[in-house]
Parts: sequence; structure tokens; C-alpha cells
Amino acid sequence: MEKFVIFSLLVCIISNGFCEELNQTAAPWRIHTLFSVECQDYFDWQTVGLVHSYKKAKQPGPITRLLSCTYEEKKKYKGMNLAPTFEVPSMSRHPKTKDWYPAINKPAGIVHWLKYSKDAQNVDWVVILDADQIIRGPIVPWELGAEKGKPVAAYYGYLVGCDNLLAQLHTKHPELCDKVGGLLAMHIDDLKALAPKWLSKTEEVREDRAHWSTNLTGDIYGKGWISEMYGYSFGAAEVGLRHKISDDLMIYPGYVPRAGVEPILFHYGLPFTVGNWSFSKLDHHEDAIVYDCNRLFPEPPYPREVQVLEAEPNKRRGLFLSIECINTLNEGLVIHHASRGCSKPNWSKYLSFLKSKTFANLTQPRYLTHGNPQIEKAEVQQYAFDNPGKPYPKIHTVFSTECTTYFDWQTVGFMHSFRLSGQPGDVTRLLSCTDEDLKQYAGHDLAPTHNVPSMSRHPLTGDWYPAINKPAAVLHWLNHAKIDAEYVVILDADMIMRGPITPWEFNAARGHPVSTPYDYLIGCHNELAKLHTSHPDACDKVGGVIIMHIDDLRKFALLWLHKTEEVRADKAHYSKNITGDIYESGWISEMYGYSFGAAELNLRHVINDKILIYPGYVPEPGVNYRVFHYGLQFTVGNWSFDKANWRNFDMVNTCWAKFPDPPNASTLDSTDTNIISRDQLSIECGRTLNEALRLHHIRRNCLDPARKAPQTKQEIIKEVTYSRRIGKIDERRDVVTDDSPPQDTKTGESTHPNITDPMFSSFRFWIVVLWAFSVMGFLIIVSMVLSGRKGEGSRGKGSHHRNKRRASYSAFPDTTGRHDKHPHNNASDILL
Repeated sequence: MEKFVIFSLLVCIISNGFCEELNQTAAPWRIHTLFSVECQDYFDWQTVGLVHSYKKAKQPGPITRLLSCTYEEKKKYKGMNLAPTFEVPSMSRHPKTKDWYPAINKPAGIVHWLKYSKDAQNVDWVVILDADQIIRGPIVPWELGAEKGKPVAAYYGYLVGCDNLLAQLHTKHPELCDKVGGLLAMHIDDLKALAPKWLSKTEEVREDRAHWSTNLTGDIYGKGWISEMYGYSFGAAEVGLRHKISDDLMIYPGYVPRAGVEPILFHYGLPFTVGNWSFSKLDHHEDAIVYDCNRLFPEPPYPREVQVLEAEPNKRRGLFLSIECINTLNEGLVIHHASRGCSKPNWSKYLSFLKSKTFANLTQPRYLTHGNPQIEKAEVQQYAFDNPGKPYPKIHTVFSTECTTYFDWQTVGFMHSFRLSGQPGDVTRLLSCTDEDLKQYAGHDLAPTHNVPSMSRHPLTGDWYPAINKPAAVLHWLNHAKIDAEYVVILDADMIMRGPITPWEFNAARGHPVSTPYDYLIGCHNELAKLHTSHPDACDKVGGVIIMHIDDLRKFALLWLHKTEEVRADKAHYSKNITGDIYESGWISEMYGYSFGAAELNLRHVINDKILIYPGYVPEPGVNYRVFHYGLQFTVGNWSFDKANWRNFDMVNTCWAKFPDPPNASTLDSTDTNIISRDQLSIECGRTLNEALRLHHIRRNCLDPARKAPQTKQEIIKEVTYSRRIGKIDERRDVVTDDSPPQDTKTGESTHPNITDPMFSSFRFWIVVLWAFSVMGFLIIVSMVLSGRKGEGSRGKGSHHRNKRRASYSAFPDTTGRHDKHPHNNASDILL
């Protein structure tokens, strides 16, 4: 075998370019690719996509589908010919505990394959994938750096249980727990040692219901659904496997790829969008598209259309990757339908595109060779992880919130943008709550969370100052969490990330944090700094975004808290001319606490004004700002947004609640390019918040808004007013609050969540019906009166006219203006 490898290397050196062909035709070791599915239509279309991409990418070695079916399912199953298959017993319903947990079939299937499959005895390396993936290029373990005892895996940062009590409970070696999954490439000997532990640890974590909470597991549903993932990590820790972790090999469509990185695997486990088009695998859970001749998933935009959707190169590349994923799935379906004997489909532009040379060129296999920039970056990053202080260190992002619905919708927006930004490393929400608030709190699943005691009401002084929770929470997190990052990025909840914020790009270093300018902190240059720091000359007017080395943060955090308390207590110096606080209430004491604490340690900031922008501010031309900070009201034409107006609204738990939609950028009529750029950024911020809420409501399984009925009378207040002068009904529907409803100050329009009320429409219908019956009743009475008059005898002409006039007065209201001419309006008033 060694001679073969040496020969291969010599050929590569002598004949440049032959290595790529060699990878396609022969491999020095035997590889086998595995994926696990069940007997369902849902997994059948995923199988078609994965197997098609396996062939298209020229993945070395055979592929096997581990098919978990019950006896009853097997009798009805139609998809046995979809892939090379090894049948395994279904453990969806656990044979002992009766727990329903289909994900356990993955480790159970691998254990069964290792024990009973002949293929398992004739293989050196195994690649384990999920069915909902698309391969873009060969996944060759030794080319990715895998070694015996050191598998290669993709990074799953949300597995926070590796760093807390969960790991301590379920493995003897919590320090070896790696947050990995999705793509696994390991030696067969390692898999044989790991598989039984993988299964038993999955069962163990699944049964540990007391520790299913989101803050311990990172599972947004808190239902133990990712027990199998922890089973893998804890099992690997038990047998001493140390993973070579790569965050570059796999990407979720919809995420922004890192510059210079070409992922070789798509994982379409989350919804993703391109313009007005979107795809979610959950929408096709019962979809028999595999057996429905010539039916494909909805076609995405074409490459030329995507080209004009996004100007930023990496984001645009992310859109191209998204359409490549769904187009490869559809291409697989086209080929599968033809193989089943389906009739030739009618010509369409989309089918023509899928069969074109253009698409073939766009989706050629991505080969990883030793000269590939991606490998060089991966090697540099792995080296940096093993050698603190080198380029590309580990990063951890944190943001501080409280147990209120106001911070919940901000959290949803922040987390959505974090996922799209390409930000490396983990993210943690620092959640400050009282014990009572925590018991009633419903937002545990919104983000990976570290709970901290609330200091909103100071335990010693009784002062009410929620902003102090930020430094207090950071200090608590540093003292109670296991943190393996070299740099910490500290942001605020009311921010939207637009791109990665890294220490290497913005030149952070030990002793030199990076931050953004807060010029209104004038206290750095007057008596306030002289009173509160021994180094007023080192006071920097900064805040908003902070990138700080972990060693600096550990020294600094306690000072940040103490200086905040100190400035907050100095009420004699709250005035605007000293602090810059327009409210003169000490509200920005925490900001001064940061600047004065940093000055005490002589931390000198790298101040960068190209990281953060407030929506509504005019951007500097050519700057790619990484963060929106929507702390201030901003407007575009007659539309405006002010976060303070939404302080008392439960946007997260009210299905389909959203903010007023910003205008379309195409409607902007200004000829001033600065104004257009400003408004485009404001629109982007508003749309990102609404898209985050929409995806959140989908994850919460909200009903289709077109068919949704109100849940309780308390959730919606209906005010119906009748305008006599105008003669129409005006309805206003507001979410319950003690405050008056927020109004757009320019348009006067309600800025409440858009919630429909079919009950009110029905009520209005019955008002119209009752009104109609009133009019008909009135006409019948008039008719009866007139008929009675015809039966009376004839009288003198004068007398006849006098009596007729009296009858008119008795039958109709006074017409002098003292009464309404139309009595049915008064009836409507009574009904309303």
C-alpha cells in the first residue's frame, strides 16, 4: 500500500494535473459512504437527491442506504430500488422503553451494519452523511486530514451541552467532548469502537428528561430531539476520539460562505430563500414526488436573476449555492423519473436549463487537492486552534438580554442574522432573570443561553437600572461557563449582523480590543473621567461592538461592573454637559463603566467606524458595514420604525405577528445617492427583522395565516366605531396592552402586528343582515298603513288633504332638521 502511495505522489509531481484524475479512478484505501433513512416518502426524495449527487460528485467507493423499517412498513414500501440498501431493524419505537424517537435509527443502523454486513469487513474508511445532504465533491478522509483516532467532522456549535453539566453527567471525559456532526469521516476501527457507545449514550441522553432544557442542550424545542447528536459526541469522548473540526466543508443553503471557502457538502436541514422563492424540506414531509412522474420542486431563480439580487460578493455566492442545491435535487428527480419509465416531459425553459452545458459546468465536482486554497486555510485554522495567539483563533459571540418579550423579538432577529452572517464560532445569549420571571418565561428555546441572576434591581442599593445586567452577565458567564475561545465578540440584542466580525480582520490583539466610536461619551474628556479613573488619558469613547481577548476580558469584567456601579451612584454628575446623556438620568452609566474600566487596565482600543451603522444614518460609500444597530428611530418616506414602540408586544408568541413592512426599494424616488443608500440599508434592516419572525413562526408550527382563527378574546382587542357623517365602519384590531397603541407619527397608521380576525368579519355580516331586516319591517308597516287608508270612505277634499297631512306627520319623523331623515341609521346605531 505504501508503494502505491509513493508511486501516486511521483506521478503527481511528474505530470501536473494527473492527481485529479487519479482521485477519480483509484484510491489508496477503501472508502464506504453510509446514510440512514426510514420507509417514508419524505426520505425517498432525499435519497434520490443524495445518491444522484454521490454519482455526480464522483465520490470514491460504494454507498449504502441503511433502511430502517417495521414489518408493516416494509410490506407497503415502494422504494427498495432507490439506492444500494442494507435493511436494519427499526428502533423508532424503542423495544424496551417504548419511547418514540426515530433519530436513534442512525446509530442503531450503523451497529447492525458493522455486525452483519460483509462490506464492513472490507473497508478502511467510512464517510457518514445525512439523507438531507447534497455532495458537491469527493469526500476523501485522508485528504481532509483524518487519521486513525482523529476523525474529521463538521462543526455543530449549538451543542452547548459539551461545555456544561450535560457532559459532566454523561461522559467520564467531558474535556474531550467535541461539538460535531453532519459530516463524519473516520477509520473503520474507530467506528467499531465508537458505534456501541454512540447507541448507548443516545439512549442515556434520551432518557435524561430532566436535562432536556434549551439552556443545557441548545435544542430549541427542548424535547430531547438532538439526543442522538449528543450520543455521538459523548460516545466519542468515552473512547478517546479527538476530532479535526472543520467549519468549511459543509454549509447550510441560505448561509453566507466564507471568503475563499468552497464547501463540498450542502445540508438543507433549514428553510432557505432566494428573493421571493423559498424551500423548506418540512413542507414536503408527506410528498410522494419520487413516484409522481415529471413533478419537480418549484424552480428557483435562474443564475442571471440571482446575479442582480445581491451586490455583496459573498452573499451573492451564497445565493448561487442555494439554487445549486435545489437544482441538483431536481436534476436527480428528472433522471429518476426517466429511469422509472415516465413519459418524456413537455419542454420547459427550466428542464432545458437543467440539461444544459451551462448547468453541467456550474455543478462540476469540487476536488480538494493539496494546492487548494481551502485546504491551506483549513490547515492554518487547525494550527491556530492548537496554538493560541496565532491567526484565526477561536471566537465566541455573546449578547445580553432580559426575560421580556421586548428582548425576545430582538433575540429572534439577532439569531437569524447571526446564522446568515458567516460569523465563526459559538454564540451565547446571557439571559438575566429573577427567579420568579424565569419560572414564567417562555423563550428558553430562542438561542443558546447562559442564565444569570438579574441585577435590574441592585441587591444592595435597590437602584433600578437594567443596563447593569450587561457587565454583570459577562462576569457571571466568565466565572461559570467553560469557554474555549481566544476572543470574545460582545454585541447588543438590538443588532442585526450583516457579515462576520473577526479579530484578524479588524486587528484586535491582547491589550488592544476593537470597538466602534460612541462620540457622545464626552465624559471621557472632562471631570467625569478624572473622578472615576486614574488614567483619564486612556479613556476611549467606544461601545456597541467589542472584540476583546479572553485574557483581557477576564481581568476587565469585574472593573466594568464596579465602574458602572460607581458612575451610577454619582448622581451629582448626571448633567448633560458632563455625561452627554440627553435625559440626565444616568442611563448611560454602563457605557462609562466600560470606558473607565478599560482605562484602569490601560486597554487601548482600535476604534473602527466601518463596523457598525445605525439605520437612518448615511453610509460611507463603499463600506460594507457588518452590524445594524437599530437603537434609534429611523424612517423611509412615510414608513418608520422605533423599537421602543414595541416594548409591550409579544411578537414572538403571537403567530404571524410582524412589524409594518418597509417600502420596496424600487419606489425610492430620490436622486441623491446618499439618501438612496441610507434608505436601502433601513429597508434591509426592517425586512431582516420580519423575515426572522416569519421563519420563527414557521418553526413554531403556526397555522397558515389565511386560515388562522384568534386564540383567546384577551389576545385581540376589537374596536368598532360607526361614523354617522361618513356612513361606514372603521375597525381597529390591537394586541392587548395597557399602553396606547403606537402610531406612525407621520401617517397615523397603526404599527401593531398584522393580525386578521375572521370573527369580526362575521359580526359585521350580521349587522348588515339585521339592518336589512329593519328596513324591510319598516316598509311592511308603511304598506299596511297605506292599505288601511284606501279602505276608508271618501271625505271632502279639504278634509281629505288635512287628514292625509296629519297621517304623514304621524307616520314619518319631523323633517325640520331636528331629526335624521333616515330612521334605519338610528337602528344601526342601536345595533352597534
